[in-house]
Amino acid sequence: MSKCEQCIVRQFNSLKHLSNKELMRISACKTSLFIKKGDTIFEEGKHLNGVFCIKEGVCKVSKMSENGRNQIISLVKRGEILGERSLVSEEVANLRAVALSDMEICFVPKEEIINDLEKNINFTMAVLKDMAGMLKTSDNVIVDMAQKTVKQRLAETLLNLKKKFGTDKDGFIDIQLSREDIANITGTATESVIRLLSEFKKKKNIDFKGKNISILNANALERIAQGFKE
Repeated sequence: MSKCEQCIVRQFNSLKHLSNKELMRISACKTSLFIKKGDTIFEEGKHLNGVFCIKEGVCKVSKMSENGRNQIISLVKRGEILGERSLVSEEVANLRAVALSDMEICFVPKEEIINDLEKNINFTMAVLKDMAGMLKTSDNVIVDMAQKTVKQRLAETLLNLKKKFGTDKDGFIDIQLSREDIANITGTATESVIRLLSEFKKKKNIDFKGKNISILNANALERIAQGFKE
């Protein structure tokens, strides 16, 4: 089990603002977890009582609507923190997190993090900025759902995936998502995603092989996302 003060992953999140002494204390009380692809990290309606630091892998964070549709709110990757809202709220989680790949994560109890929030202003501000960023993303999702077409949202989703995860050596977006997952990010039916991906491929805006997708014409997708006619 690696020590927090020696872990390079912390350089990518708010934990980088903690001192070595603070990190050593957290390291002594953290729990390292190995999560298999498809397994649940936490369920909606559960008390988290801490935060998860993603050391390896990717998970999806989603919300089940009243009509039974599963809306993916965000994808959380290596170096990011999951469950920060539990630090400032006593409410149960209103989201569900499921591993999209095999994962290695560290769980840090809430009481340890609270201690640092009270004493380390730089760490506190970093956590608040992260939560503000999440709120901004949620606002954008709400606006997009109300004002953009499915085609626009799908184009934007593909561009955002490439921006967040980059590409592999073959030029494919460096994350494999099922058509259902892409539909749950976009907020539409799986059948619509399959049809539109085929349309994008036919027009040489993208290419795909199974779950691997590459963007061939980012400018065209940008225009589609902004509502310009092709």
